[in-house]
Amino acid sequence: MISRHITRGFLVLGAVGLWQPQAHAGGFSWGEASTDILYERGNAAAEAGVIYVSPHRKFDTISGVSSSDSRFSQDYFIPDVAIMGRLSDMFACAFTYTRPFGGDSEYGPQAQTADLISSPPTSYSSKKFHTNEYGATCDVSFELGKGRLHFIGGGFMQDFDYEAVANIGTLRLEDDSAFGYRLGVGYDIPEYALRAQLMYRSEVKHEADGDFTTNPLLGLPAVLDASGHGSLPQSLKLSLQSGVAPGWLVYGSVEWTDWSVLQTLNYNIDILGDRQDVYNWRDGWTIMAGVGHQFIDKIAGTVNIRWDRGVGTGADIMTDTWTVGAGAAIDCGPGQLRLGGAVSYLTSGSQSLGDGATFDATADGDWAYALTANYTIKF
Repeated sequence: MISRHITRGFLVLGAVGLWQPQAHAGGFSWGEASTDILYERGNAAAEAGVIYVSPHRKFDTISGVSSSDSRFSQDYFIPDVAIMGRLSDMFACAFTYTRPFGGDSEYGPQAQTADLISSPPTSYSSKKFHTNEYGATCDVSFELGKGRLHFIGGGFMQDFDYEAVANIGTLRLEDDSAFGYRLGVGYDIPEYALRAQLMYRSEVKHEADGDFTTNPLLGLPAVLDASGHGSLPQSLKLSLQSGVAPGWLVYGSVEWTDWSVLQTLNYNIDILGDRQDVYNWRDGWTIMAGVGHQFIDKIAGTVNIRWDRGVGTGADIMTDTWTVGAGAAIDCGPGQLRLGGAVSYLTSGSQSLGDGATFDATADGDWAYALTANYTIKF
């Protein structure tokens, strides 16, 4: 049995163990709402942080010719805010904000030329989108054995903002509000830093409106109405952690994401008609494992490894990703500062016209990097 005098250390390790920086997640996955704040036993808690991600994916060949284009994947930031209030020993609620999905690509002249040759008259120079999630999640918990059983549920509003820049004009689509929900069940024994949780996040369907600013050379009206629709996936995640020896913690998770729901993004532009971005993705799987250690009373650290199964099937290059991450939790001031970093290896892959791509291309193994900082205060 683990002795009681290290309980506080395990609580710090528990926070580190369920917080892993990631340099590049599967599909368009970005941030995850910090609903773990509901396990805090104080009257209130608040945390805020940001993750900076720099993926360096580039084409090695385009249409069978060695590519001189620079990387097409662009850097991005993921904000994370969570505020928890405990109304009673059995009931707590949290309000969260993050960016759960996004993507940002800018294509070089060689890729634009290949795009134009294979699918005239359109050639894209950039495509990007992001979503914001504003959530409210509550927890009802009961004493069970040495720990507590938790029933977690809530809803969220998710928006959608998309922009594609092409030689014939710029498409912008927005959906101010689509709604989803999350449901979960968990069990924890804080004394031993033991926690098990199963969390489901629903699919979100977006119906977007917008406009298309035309290239004056087309001889069309300067702005055309546009609309689009598509779905972002549901997911199911199992997370586990446990203290195993004085000052030591092991943890891991398995997550399924229904990326096969994203076969296409469909949109319509007045006069120009129906169009679509083709993805033809398959479901994603993510497996992560790590270990945490309490070094001294106020400092704990963690290292972990993560595998994301590639979701691409040839319409783009979305391959397997291997990530090694490290983080530290430091008690300072009135709260706790968490710092971390991660490095991802993006495995090689290819895309082809026959599988739905707009041009043939290959990519060698590439790298992605991430830095993150977070501060938590408990009351």
